Amino acid sequence: MNLLGVLDLSGTALKAERLRAEVVAANLANAQTTRTPQGGPYVRQQVVFSAAQSGVVGSFAQTLAGVRAPAVRVSGPVGDPTPPVLRYEPGHPDANAEGMVAYPAINPVQEIVDLMDASRAYQLNTAAVQATKNMIQQSIEILH
Repeated sequence: MNLLGVLDLSGTALKAERLRAEVVAANLANAQTTRTPQGGPYVRQQVVFSAAQSGVVGSFAQTLAGVRAPAVRVSGPVGDPTPPVLRYEPGHPDANAEGMVAYPAINPVQEIVDLMDASRAYQLNTAAVQATKNMIQQSIEILH
């Protein structure tokens, strides 16, 4: 893979990690949401990543072979299938006939760890972009 392929891969990874951080923030913000417009409690969202082929070609040999540089594809936020947590709160406006209120199955500690992981991955990809930029600058200086 050439330097443009590295930039393309890191760029798609940066977008993916930014989305992941936004989804985690939404999960934390809605950890106590018992009623949504769709009905029922908020459903925790997760971001699913997969490998994809980008539009940027790699080396000249890869170009001739039709091979594309790898990229990160986000399969979108998907709902967590974990059932809601039921709490006995008979005075709550969203309580059912038995006095149980359905809360989202969100563990704030897990969400903070996911946010730290997304932040660290974002930092690493930013460092890869910076290192690639430096390599390109050095190559240009050598050519001049």
